[in-house]
Amino acid sequence: MPDFVKAPDFFKSLADDERVFWLIRHSIRRHITPEDSDNGAHVGLTDEGRALAINLGKLFPEGSTVYFSSPVGRCLDTAKCIEEGRLLAGRIPATKPDVDFTAGSALVKPTDDAGLMAVASEIAALKTEGSAVAPVDCLGDFYVKDYDAYLGVLNEHFYQNICDWVNSDNHPAFFPLSSRAQELREFMLALGTARFNIFATHDCWVVPTLMHFCGFRFTPSHWMNFLTGLAFVEGPRGERIVPVTGMDTGFQDF
Repeated sequence: MPDFVKAPDFFKSLADDERVFWLIRHSIRRHITPEDSDNGAHVGLTDEGRALAINLGKLFPEGSTVYFSSPVGRCLDTAKCIEEGRLLAGRIPATKPDVDFTAGSALVKPTDDAGLMAVASEIAALKTEGSAVAPVDCLGDFYVKDYDAYLGVLNEHFYQNICDWVNSDNHPAFFPLSSRAQELREFMLALGTARFNIFATHDCWVVPTLMHFCGFRFTPSHWMNFLTGLAFVEGPRGERIVPVTGMDTGFQDF
């Protein structure tokens, strides 16, 4: 089975004329429980998670950078911490991409006005003045076909449902992986305008993308790690797809 390339080695492997489109899981959060509101949408990064994302940002070589993120707070925070690390390393500040800000996502779907205000306040707090991160709805729920069916599996054997969907390419909650993963790649390549284009999202969307493009196999007890994903690398010599982790390993065993 293929393995992940660690971020320092990945950055060293890049040619000066190559561009990177990195789909990455957010950094460390605490475990989501059934008691968490909005299916855990408000569970943020831990202090360790922020520190790890900052340290990852310090590894980036020089080059223009843009960030796209799921509107869920821990993904926005991950992108902001990576940028903080870049700035601490003396890199040129990222530019904010020209994308309309919207907060509607299957992972942030409050059921009443109070919930709506709570989500709006959380995102507004993270979307500080001058932030270089652009929240993009579909990074919160890219593969979801039926929201009600998705809710049915979100807190019930969720990892197993993801694996069953990928292995069969058929699930009532999700689009067919074989076509939708290609759409995600095209979306990323079309949206990214910089040398480094970072797309911060969730494990439930990175795992199937890794399985489709890189041949990885995951199980509920052998899952992907935080700050881990895959990079589409584009350059004059063509495209290569690289599984990359910002951690010591790209896997978690439970």
